[in-house]
Amino acid sequence: MLDQVQIIKDRDEARFAVIPYEEYLFLRDLLNDQEKLEDYLDYLHMQQVKAESSVRYSLEEVKQMLDLD
Repeated sequence: MLDQVQIIKDRDEARFAVIPYEEYLFLRDLLNDQEKLEDYLDYLHMQQVKAESSVRYSLEEVKQMLDLD
């Protein structure tokens, strides 16, 4: 998201950011819906954790760890 941003400057100071209209609509919808925003923030957090950890567990391993057998 926000890969195509144009920054408009005035005297070398950033004043405005121009984004594609579709991204604007997505952001507006996201910011106006608390549940969607929470879901998106959860998704971003999961992506960050996933990138920081190379450890992966199978479903069976997780069940064993949680004593769900």
